[in-house]
Amino acid sequence: MSAAEPRALWPAGTITPAGYDTLWKRIEPVFTERMRAHRIDESLTAELAAVYLPLADWVRRQKSAGTLVLGVNGAQGSGKSTLCDFLQRVLSKAYGFRVAGFSIDDIYKTRAERERLAREIHPLLLTRGVPGTHDVDLGLNTLRALKTAGAATPTPLPAFDKARDDRKPSTEWPIVRGRPDIVIFEGWCVGARPQSDDALAAPVNELEKNEDSDGAWRRYVNDRLKGDYATLFGELDRLILLKVPGMDSVFEWRSLQERKLAEKTGPEDRHRLMDDAALRRFIMHYERLTRHTLDEMPSRADLTLYLDEHHHFTHVHIKKT
Repeated sequence: MSAAEPRALWPAGTITPAGYDTLWKRIEPVFTERMRAHRIDESLTAELAAVYLPLADWVRRQKSAGTLVLGVNGAQGSGKSTLCDFLQRVLSKAYGFRVAGFSIDDIYKTRAERERLAREIHPLLLTRGVPGTHDVDLGLNTLRALKTAGAATPTPLPAFDKARDDRKPSTEWPIVRGRPDIVIFEGWCVGARPQSDDALAAPVNELEKNEDSDGAWRRYVNDRLKGDYATLFGELDRLILLKVPGMDSVFEWRSLQERKLAEKTGPEDRHRLMDDAALRRFIMHYERLTRHTLDEMPSRADLTLYLDEHHHFTHVHIKKT
């Protein structure tokens, strides 16, 4: 694999050809193993390595004293979970960092808690996803526990079962021992900021028009971003954005995710998966904040990875500091 490949994507000076070659030699066996684990065609190895290896090197250079908390934002289906898995492997295997990671999806409120929100505040809050449907204290406490852990301190990482639409029992949560050098916190709304109150007036889709005609649901979601979510996202030291082309790509790529989930789901739980109509309605819950984030976050994210409609990375922007 040519060491010159990343230079078409990355700003000049991001990583030297010699540095890239050295990094690839360290990580090649692990990288190819992860390609197989994710069922990614091996012909894409060079293309993805040209993104993930320089990204890992950039993250390495952000590390200073203490634990680095790295936020990764990307719309549904953008590939952020895959990116974070590769990033975690390169950082740990090539650079020797202790890396932990979890998703904002893992801190969803339980089904029972969302049923209560639906009864007491708004029916749309039954559907997981938007701010207000996460246990922010759980996320905040987990991040802070990881940052202050002793050498052998066990820290449970929350976990959610999307097929059952409920949090996994705490006995099934993975355990991290010791204090990580880097924590990767990923999710579709990680680092998101609220909209102006005026921007909430007009509905953005049929769901808002028909089921939130008075705007109560979207105001509740926006108010959560102004409050406890701002505290949670204040824990981030750096923010990476996967910039998708638009909502059409979100639906197409999220549909692919659902099909992959179906392959891993047992027959007894497949009735809980979504068909296209259900998926379109589901994505409408996310549409407002996704559009807002795509519009405003590129100007402030520390690093933005741009994707085209074919799910290929086109270029990378690094914010000057």
